[in-house]
Amino acid sequence: METYKTYITIENPERVVLSNLPFQAGQRVEIIVLPEYDRVAISQKLKALFKKTQALPEVNEITDADIEAEVNAYRNGQ
Repeated sequence: METYKTYITIENPERVVLSNLPFQAGQRVEIIVLPEYDRVAISQKLKALFKKTQALPEVNEITDADIEAEVNAYRNGQ
């Protein structure tokens, strides 16, 4: 399946114009429209969440041995 990705800025939300596409006239295509996300903002929010989670008292009680035991149990299907 051939895919094509491009970025445009919405000037009028009632109409989106795509031009110079690498497809043949009459060829049916599937159009999926996704908003572009601010990756820096998402990264910052995720880092803040990790910091908040790691500061929870319950997390400080978990030892490396606890983590290793849980990983081994998961790997053994328990």
